[in-house]
Amino acid sequence: MPDDDRPLSPHLGIYKWEVSNTMSILHRMTGVFLSIGAVVFVAWLFALATNESTYDGMMGLICSPLGLLLTLGWTFCFFYHFSNGIRHLVWDVGYGFDPRVARFSGWFVLIFALLLTVGFWLTVVGIAS
Repeated sequence: MPDDDRPLSPHLGIYKWEVSNTMSILHRMTGVFLSIGAVVFVAWLFALATNESTYDGMMGLICSPLGLLLTLGWTFCFFYHFSNGIRHLVWDVGYGFDPRVARFSGWFVLIFALLLTVGFWLTVVGIAS
């Protein structure tokens, strides 16, 4: 007979918080944010194909401080989602499940995505100047 005092399934109080938990949640969040960015990108393409005034209006939105902040965020999301996807491919092959390696690879992906974002924007700003 089962013990009625035990929970039926694990809950947040059971698990220790790890880097991999955060990376998993961040991977899902960046995926959603990238989907929203894809809609904005299609709107930009539509404005590009429509006429000059529509395009100028769209570029005004994208070049506004909020638009630049969102674009910076989408850039980070792209690099993070891409890097963490490679991490998941390595896991699919069967490597990287050791807790120390998983923690290291999680931090590596996060730092690598930040460096790629900074490098990309320094390159874009350097080209634009």
